[in-house]
Amino acid sequence: MLRLLENVSGEAQQWAASAFEELAAATRARRVILFAGAGVSMSVGLPSWAELITYMREELDLPEDDGKSEVTYQTLAEFYRLRQGSIGPLRSWMDRTWSVSEAKVRKSRIHDLIVALDFPIVYTTNYDNNLEVAYKLHRREFIKITNVRDVARAADGVPQIVKFHGDFSDDQSLVLAETDYFDRLEFNSPLDIKFRSDTLGRTLLFIGYSMSDLNIRLLLHRLWKTWQASGREKDRPRSFLFVHRPHPVQTAVLGQWGITVLTEEADNPEDALHSFLTRLKKATEEAS
Repeated sequence: MLRLLENVSGEAQQWAASAFEELAAATRARRVILFAGAGVSMSVGLPSWAELITYMREELDLPEDDGKSEVTYQTLAEFYRLRQGSIGPLRSWMDRTWSVSEAKVRKSRIHDLIVALDFPIVYTTNYDNNLEVAYKLHRREFIKITNVRDVARAADGVPQIVKFHGDFSDDQSLVLAETDYFDRLEFNSPLDIKFRSDTLGRTLLFIGYSMSDLNIRLLLHRLWKTWQASGREKDRPRSFLFVHRPHPVQTAVLGQWGITVLTEEADNPEDALHSFLTRLKKATEEAS
Protein backbone atom coordinates (compact mmCIF):
# COMPACT_ATOMS: atom_id res chain seq x y z
CA MET A 1 0.00 0.00 0.00
CA LEU A 2 1.17 3.51 -0.82
CA ARG A 3 2.51 5.38 2.19
CA LEU A 4 4.33 8.60 2.95
CA LEU A 5 6.11 7.61 6.17
CA GLU A 6 6.83 4.50 8.16
CA ASN A 7 3.83 5.50 10.23
CA VAL A 8 0.90 3.71 8.59
CA SER A 9 -1.91 5.38 10.50
CA GLY A 10 -5.27 5.82 8.83
CA GLU A 11 -4.72 9.56 8.56
CA ALA A 12 -1.35 9.08 6.83
CA GLN A 13 -2.88 6.57 4.41
CA GLN A 14 -5.68 8.98 3.50
CA TRP A 15 -3.19 11.77 2.90
CA ALA A 16 -1.05 9.46 0.73
CA ALA A 17 -4.08 8.40 -1.30
CA SER A 18 -5.09 12.04 -1.83
CA ALA A 19 -1.56 12.96 -2.94
CA PHE A 20 -1.44 10.03 -5.35
CA GLU A 21 -4.82 10.98 -6.85
CA GLU A 22 -3.58 14.54 -7.35
CA LEU A 23 -0.47 13.23 -9.12
CA ALA A 24 -2.57 10.91 -11.31
CA ALA A 25 -4.86 13.78 -12.32
CA ALA A 26 -1.92 16.00 -13.24
CA THR A 27 -0.30 13.15 -15.21
CA ARG A 28 -3.52 12.54 -17.11
CA ALA A 29 -3.68 16.25 -17.98
CA ARG A 30 -0.04 16.08 -19.16
CA ARG A 31 0.95 18.66 -16.56
CA VAL A 32 3.71 16.53 -15.00
CA ILE A 33 7.41 16.83 -15.77
CA LEU A 34 9.33 13.64 -14.98
CA PHE A 35 12.83 13.87 -13.49
CA ALA A 36 14.68 10.55 -13.90
CA GLY A 37 17.80 9.83 -11.85
CA ALA A 38 20.49 7.16 -11.59
CA GLY A 39 18.12 4.59 -10.12
CA VAL A 40 16.28 4.39 -13.45
CA SER A 41 19.50 3.55 -15.31
CA MET A 42 20.68 1.12 -12.65
CA SER A 43 17.45 -0.82 -13.18
CA VAL A 44 18.86 -2.02 -16.53
CA GLY A 45 22.27 -2.89 -15.10
CA LEU A 46 24.31 0.29 -15.35
CA PRO A 47 27.17 0.76 -12.83
CA SER A 48 26.80 2.75 -9.64
CA TRP A 49 28.78 5.86 -8.71
CA ALA A 50 30.90 3.64 -6.43
CA GLU A 51 32.09 1.69 -9.49
CA LEU A 52 32.98 4.95 -11.24
CA ILE A 53 35.07 5.99 -8.21
CA THR A 54 36.87 2.64 -8.20
CA TYR A 55 37.72 2.96 -11.90
CA MET A 56 39.08 6.51 -11.52
CA ARG A 57 41.22 5.51 -8.55
CA GLU A 58 42.72 2.64 -10.54
CA GLU A 59 43.36 4.82 -13.59
CA LEU A 60 45.02 7.49 -11.46
CA ASP A 61 47.01 4.91 -9.48
CA LEU A 62 45.54 6.11 -6.20
CA PRO A 63 45.48 3.90 -3.10
CA GLU A 64 42.31 2.01 -2.32
CA ASP A 65 39.75 3.93 -0.32
CA ASP A 66 39.52 2.77 3.27
CA GLY A 67 35.96 3.97 3.49
CA LYS A 68 36.92 7.07 5.46
CA SER A 69 37.76 9.30 2.51
CA GLU A 70 35.44 12.25 1.93
CA VAL A 71 36.51 12.62 -1.72
CA THR A 72 33.46 12.58 -3.99
CA TYR A 73 33.33 11.30 -7.55
CA GLN A 74 33.09 14.94 -8.70
CA THR A 75 36.39 15.79 -6.97
CA LEU A 76 38.03 12.66 -8.35
CA ALA A 77 36.80 13.56 -11.85
CA GLU A 78 38.29 17.04 -11.39
CA PHE A 79 41.62 15.49 -10.41
CA TYR A 80 41.35 13.11 -13.38
CA ARG A 81 40.92 16.05 -15.75
CA LEU A 82 43.91 17.82 -14.21
CA ARG A 83 46.10 14.72 -14.42
CA GLN A 84 44.99 13.54 -17.88
CA GLY A 85 44.51 16.98 -19.42
CA SER A 86 40.95 16.18 -20.49
CA ILE A 87 37.82 14.37 -19.35
CA GLY A 88 37.63 12.73 -22.78
CA PRO A 89 39.17 9.32 -21.93
CA LEU A 90 36.91 9.00 -18.88
CA ARG A 91 33.88 9.95 -20.95
CA SER A 92 34.84 7.32 -23.53
CA TRP A 93 35.12 4.63 -20.84
CA MET A 94 31.79 5.66 -19.35
CA ASP A 95 30.17 5.62 -22.78
CA ARG A 96 31.37 2.06 -23.37
CA THR A 97 30.70 0.78 -19.84
CA TRP A 98 27.41 2.58 -19.27
CA SER A 99 25.78 1.37 -22.45
CA VAL A 100 23.40 -1.56 -22.45
CA SER A 101 21.90 -3.50 -25.32
CA GLU A 102 18.56 -2.65 -26.85
CA ALA A 103 17.41 -6.07 -25.67
CA LYS A 104 17.88 -5.05 -22.01
CA VAL A 105 16.01 -1.80 -22.51
CA ARG A 106 13.27 -3.68 -24.34
CA LYS A 107 12.82 -5.92 -21.28
CA SER A 108 12.76 -2.99 -18.86
CA ARG A 109 9.31 -2.68 -17.31
CA ILE A 110 10.24 0.70 -15.88
CA HIS A 111 11.26 2.19 -19.23
CA ASP A 112 8.08 0.80 -20.83
CA LEU A 113 5.98 2.59 -18.23
CA ILE A 114 7.85 5.88 -18.57
CA VAL A 115 7.09 5.92 -22.30
CA ALA A 116 3.48 4.78 -21.77
CA LEU A 117 2.78 7.53 -19.22
CA ASP A 118 3.43 10.07 -22.00
CA PHE A 119 5.12 12.83 -20.02
CA PRO A 120 5.50 15.97 -22.17
CA ILE A 121 9.00 16.59 -20.81
CA VAL A 122 11.47 14.20 -19.18
CA TYR A 123 14.52 15.69 -17.48
CA THR A 124 17.35 13.33 -16.62
CA THR A 125 20.72 13.74 -14.94
CA ASN A 126 21.84 10.43 -16.49
CA TYR A 127 24.41 10.55 -19.28
CA ASP A 128 23.34 7.30 -20.98
CA ASN A 129 20.83 7.00 -23.84
CA ASN A 130 18.51 4.36 -22.38
CA LEU A 131 15.50 6.68 -22.32
CA GLU A 132 16.07 7.61 -25.96
CA VAL A 133 16.38 3.91 -26.88
CA ALA A 134 13.10 3.15 -25.08
CA TYR A 135 11.24 5.82 -27.05
CA LYS A 136 12.72 4.53 -30.32
CA LEU A 137 11.76 0.93 -29.48
CA HIS A 138 8.18 2.08 -28.95
CA ARG A 139 8.36 4.14 -32.15
CA ARG A 140 7.55 7.30 -30.23
CA GLU A 141 8.73 10.62 -31.59
CA PHE A 142 10.89 12.73 -29.24
CA ILE A 143 13.49 15.47 -29.25
CA LYS A 144 16.72 15.15 -27.23
CA ILE A 145 17.86 18.44 -25.71
CA THR A 146 21.45 18.92 -24.56
CA ASN A 147 22.13 22.54 -25.55
CA VAL A 148 20.48 25.79 -26.62
CA ARG A 149 20.47 24.76 -30.29
CA ASP A 150 18.27 21.79 -29.40
CA VAL A 151 15.91 24.09 -27.49
CA ALA A 152 15.47 26.24 -30.58
CA ARG A 153 14.71 23.17 -32.70
CA ALA A 154 12.12 21.66 -30.33
CA ALA A 155 8.69 21.31 -31.93
CA ASP A 156 5.42 21.89 -30.09
CA GLY A 157 3.69 18.72 -28.93
CA VAL A 158 6.76 16.49 -29.29
CA PRO A 159 8.00 14.89 -26.03
CA GLN A 160 11.35 16.24 -24.87
CA ILE A 161 14.17 14.33 -23.19
CA VAL A 162 16.35 16.98 -21.55
CA LYS A 163 19.86 15.75 -20.67
CA PHE A 164 20.28 18.10 -17.72
CA HIS A 165 23.82 16.97 -16.85
CA GLY A 166 24.91 16.37 -20.42
CA ASP A 167 25.19 13.59 -22.94
CA PHE A 168 28.01 11.25 -23.97
CA SER A 169 27.78 12.63 -27.51
CA ASP A 170 29.11 16.01 -26.34
CA ASP A 171 32.03 16.24 -23.86
CA GLN A 172 31.38 19.94 -23.35
CA SER A 173 27.85 19.25 -22.12
CA LEU A 174 28.88 16.88 -19.31
CA VAL A 175 28.42 18.00 -15.71
CA LEU A 176 30.79 15.51 -14.12
CA ALA A 177 33.80 17.14 -12.46
CA GLU A 178 33.66 19.44 -9.46
CA THR A 179 34.20 22.61 -11.51
CA ASP A 180 31.27 21.62 -13.74
CA TYR A 181 29.01 21.42 -10.71
CA PHE A 182 30.23 24.71 -9.28
CA ASP A 183 29.68 26.43 -12.63
CA ARG A 184 26.13 25.06 -12.76
CA LEU A 185 25.40 26.49 -9.31
CA GLU A 186 25.23 29.90 -11.01
CA PHE A 187 22.10 28.63 -12.83
CA ASN A 188 22.71 30.80 -15.85
CA SER A 189 23.12 28.10 -18.51
CA PRO A 190 20.46 27.73 -21.21
CA LEU A 191 19.24 24.46 -19.67
CA ASP A 192 18.91 26.11 -16.25
CA ILE A 193 16.82 28.90 -17.76
CA LYS A 194 14.70 26.30 -19.57
CA PHE A 195 14.25 24.35 -16.33
CA ARG A 196 12.95 27.40 -14.49
CA SER A 197 10.53 28.18 -17.32
CA ASP A 198 9.30 24.59 -17.70
CA THR A 199 8.79 23.90 -14.02
CA LEU A 200 7.41 27.16 -12.67
CA GLY A 201 3.76 26.17 -13.05
CA ARG A 202 3.89 22.38 -13.41
CA THR A 203 4.01 19.34 -11.20
CA LEU A 204 7.39 17.62 -10.91
CA LEU A 205 7.82 13.89 -10.30
CA PHE A 206 11.28 12.68 -9.27
CA ILE A 207 12.13 8.98 -9.59
CA GLY A 208 15.45 7.17 -9.20
CA TYR A 209 16.84 9.86 -6.87
CA SER A 210 18.14 9.96 -3.34
CA MET A 211 17.88 13.76 -3.60
CA SER A 212 21.51 14.14 -2.47
CA ASP A 213 22.40 16.06 -5.66
CA LEU A 214 23.20 19.60 -4.53
CA ASN A 215 22.34 21.13 -7.92
CA ILE A 216 18.86 19.66 -7.91
CA ARG A 217 18.20 20.56 -4.29
CA LEU A 218 19.31 24.15 -4.86
CA LEU A 219 17.16 24.40 -7.99
CA LEU A 220 14.15 23.23 -6.00
CA HIS A 221 14.95 25.69 -3.22
CA ARG A 222 15.18 28.57 -5.69
CA LEU A 223 11.93 27.52 -7.36
CA TRP A 224 10.26 27.54 -3.94
CA LYS A 225 11.74 30.98 -3.19
CA THR A 226 10.37 32.32 -6.50
CA TRP A 227 6.85 31.20 -5.58
CA GLN A 228 7.27 32.49 -2.04
CA ALA A 229 8.34 35.94 -3.28
CA SER A 230 5.39 36.07 -5.69
CA GLY A 231 2.86 36.06 -2.87
CA ARG A 232 0.99 33.26 -4.69
CA GLU A 233 2.66 30.26 -3.07
CA LYS A 234 -0.71 28.65 -2.36
CA ASP A 235 -1.28 28.38 -6.13
CA ARG A 236 1.89 26.39 -6.74
CA PRO A 237 1.26 22.83 -8.01
CA ARG A 238 2.42 20.13 -5.61
CA SER A 239 5.45 18.10 -6.70
CA PHE A 240 6.52 14.59 -5.74
CA LEU A 241 9.56 12.46 -4.98
CA PHE A 242 9.28 8.68 -5.12
CA VAL A 243 11.71 6.76 -2.90
CA HIS A 244 11.93 3.14 -1.78
CA ARG A 245 12.51 3.95 1.89
CA PRO A 246 11.67 7.50 2.98
CA HIS A 247 13.46 9.23 5.84
CA PRO A 248 11.52 11.54 8.17
CA VAL A 249 14.22 14.25 8.01
CA GLN A 250 14.24 14.23 4.22
CA THR A 251 10.44 14.19 4.13
CA ALA A 252 10.20 17.23 6.40
CA VAL A 253 12.87 19.30 4.60
CA LEU A 254 11.46 18.59 1.15
CA GLY A 255 7.94 19.18 2.42
CA GLN A 256 8.71 22.80 3.23
CA TRP A 257 9.70 23.26 -0.43
CA GLY A 258 6.43 21.81 -1.70
CA ILE A 259 7.78 18.31 -2.44
CA THR A 260 5.63 15.40 -1.22
CA VAL A 261 7.49 12.11 -0.62
CA LEU A 262 5.75 8.95 -1.84
CA THR A 263 6.77 5.33 -1.55
CA GLU A 264 5.57 1.80 -2.25
CA GLU A 265 6.10 -1.39 -0.28
CA ALA A 266 8.46 -3.80 -2.07
CA ASP A 267 11.58 -5.81 -1.35
CA ASN A 268 13.90 -3.72 -3.55
CA PRO A 269 13.96 -0.28 -5.21
CA GLU A 270 13.35 -1.56 -8.74
CA ASP A 271 10.22 -3.53 -7.78
CA ALA A 272 8.96 -0.59 -5.73
CA LEU A 273 9.38 1.84 -8.63
CA HIS A 274 7.75 -0.58 -11.08
CA SER A 275 4.78 -1.05 -8.75
CA PHE A 276 4.42 2.72 -8.27
CA LEU A 277 4.52 3.51 -11.99
CA THR A 278 2.09 0.67 -12.71
CA ARG A 279 -0.38 2.10 -10.20
CA LEU A 280 0.06 5.55 -11.69
CA LYS A 281 -0.57 4.28 -15.21
CA LYS A 282 -3.68 2.38 -14.09
CA ALA A 283 -4.98 5.45 -12.25
CA THR A 284 -4.62 7.64 -15.34
CA GLU A 285 -6.46 5.06 -17.48
CA GLU A 286 -9.34 4.49 -15.06
CA ALA A 287 -10.23 8.16 -14.95
CA SER A 288 -9.91 8.75 -18.70
